[in-house]
Amino acid sequence: MQEILINWSPQETRVAVIEEGTVQELHMERTFERTLVGNIYLGKVLHVLPGMQSAFIDIGLERTAFLHVADLIAPIAPGSSNVAFAPERGEGDGVPIEKRIFEGQSLLVQVIKDPIGGKGARLSTQISVAGRLLVFLPQDTRIGISQKIPFELREALRQRVQALNEGALATGGAATANTGGEPVPGGGYILRTNGEDASDAELAEDIAYLRRIWSCIRGLAWHLPPVSLVHQDLNLLQRVLRDFAGEQVQTIRIDSREQYERLLKFGREFMPAAAAKLELYRGKRPIFDLCAVDEEIVRALGRRVELKSGGYLVVDQTEALTTIDVNTGAFVGARNFDDTVFKTNLEAAQTIARQLRLRNLGGIIIVDFIDMARPEHREQVLAELRKQLARDRVKTSASGFSQLGLVEMTRKRTRESLAHMLCEPCVACGGQGIVKTARSVVYDILREILREARQFTPREFRIVSTQKVIDLFLDEESAHLAGLSAFIGKPISLQVEPMLGQGQYDIVLI
Repeated sequence: MQEILINWSPQETRVAVIEEGTVQELHMERTFERTLVGNIYLGKVLHVLPGMQSAFIDIGLERTAFLHVADLIAPIAPGSSNVAFAPERGEGDGVPIEKRIFEGQSLLVQVIKDPIGGKGARLSTQISVAGRLLVFLPQDTRIGISQKIPFELREALRQRVQALNEGALATGGAATANTGGEPVPGGGYILRTNGEDASDAELAEDIAYLRRIWSCIRGLAWHLPPVSLVHQDLNLLQRVLRDFAGEQVQTIRIDSREQYERLLKFGREFMPAAAAKLELYRGKRPIFDLCAVDEEIVRALGRRVELKSGGYLVVDQTEALTTIDVNTGAFVGARNFDDTVFKTNLEAAQTIARQLRLRNLGGIIIVDFIDMARPEHREQVLAELRKQLARDRVKTSASGFSQLGLVEMTRKRTRESLAHMLCEPCVACGGQGIVKTARSVVYDILREILREARQFTPREFRIVSTQKVIDLFLDEESAHLAGLSAFIGKPISLQVEPMLGQGQYDIVLI
C-alpha cells in the first residue's frame, strides 16, 4: 500500500509517494514555475520551416513553442477559419507542413512538453482533456482502454464507454457551445486505469464533465484573440486526487489546513473516492520528516547511489542522454563471481527504476550492467527491470542487451528533471562537473603574468588566489615563481582570498 505526503507553502508544493516507508516518487510545483503540460492555447504561427517539417508558434511565453508535423493532425482547408480544429485524428498524414498551416494563422494547440533547457515548449494539435476516470479526445472517434487494465476486460469496458457516449449524445450531448451555433462533436475517450471498476453512473458523470469543459474551450477559442491561454490544467494538489489516488493509495496527508479544505471541497465535487482518503496532518514535526523525504531529495541529487548489497550506481546526466553505470563496490558475495554479479545487477535493476521516478529522468537512458556470462542471468535481470518499469506512471520502454552489453531505454520527458529543477550549473566549473587542479592554475597564472609584463610596467604584480594555489607557490613552485620574477625584473607578491572558487584567480598590477 502507498501513502502520499503533501508539503504545501505559498511558494511551493511538494508531493512524495511513499511505499513501505520508502520514497518512490517526488513531484514539485513552484508558484512561479508551474508546469504548462496540459494547457491549451490559441497560438499564432510565426514561422513554418519546410526543411524541418516544423513550425514555431507564439503562445505568449518567453520562448516560442515548437510544433512538429507528427503532432499536427489538422490540415487547414483554403477559405476556412483561421482557427484550426482537427475533425479526425490522422487526417492529412503525409501532407507537408507548409501545405497544412501558414504564417499568421491562429491554431488551437496543447502543451505536451514543458520548456526544457534552451528549448521551447513542444505542442500538439491533438487536444485531450483529462478527467477522473476518462481522457476526452475531441478530435478522435475511438474508445481506448489503459494498457494497465487486463486484456480480457478491455472489450467489455470499451463497449460500456461507447454506449454511455452514444447515450450522452442522444440526450443533448451535442448541444451548441457558444461557437456560432455549431454543435459540439462526439469525440473519443480513453478509459484510465482507475476507471476499471467505475459504475455506469460515475462514467456518465465524467463524460458530462469533460464535454462541458470542451464546450467552454471551443467557445473561448472562437472569441479570444490570438496568443491567449484558453484552458489551464489542474494544479499539482488537484492532480494528486485525479492522477495519483488509485486503489493502492491508502491515505493522502497534507500539512496545510487551508489547502486541505480547498482540496476536500474539490474532491467531493469531482473525485469523492479520492477525497475520502484526505487527512489533515497536525503533527509538530514537518510532514516530510516522517519518512526522511528531504534527505532522499539530497541523495537524489548526487551521482552515486548506494545499493544495500554494497554495490553502487553512478548516474550521469548530459544534454543528449543519461548514463547509469552499475558497480559491485564492496559486495564480494558468498559463493562465486557469477552469483555476485547477478545479485548486484538484480538489485540494481530495482533501484534504477526507482531512481528514474525519483529524479524524473527522461529521454534516452543507457544502463551499463556488470557483464554477465550466463544468458539466463541476463534474461532475469532484464525481466526484473521491465517489471519495475511497469510501475512507472510515465511511459517507458527497455530494449534487450546490445552487443556491447548495454541496455538502451527511453522514458517520456514532459518536464525538467529533479536536478534541473533544483540546481544550476556550477559557476566555478561552468557545469562541467570538474575544475582545474591547483597546479594547472599556478601555470596559468605564470603565463598570464608573463603576458601582462610585456604590455605593462607596474611596480609589482600581486597574485590573488585560493589557499591551495598560494601554498604551491610557496613550496613546490617557489623556484618557478622566483625565476619569473627575475626574468621580468618585477617583484611578485601573494595574497590568499578564501572567497574565490577553485580555479579562480586575479592578478593585481600595483
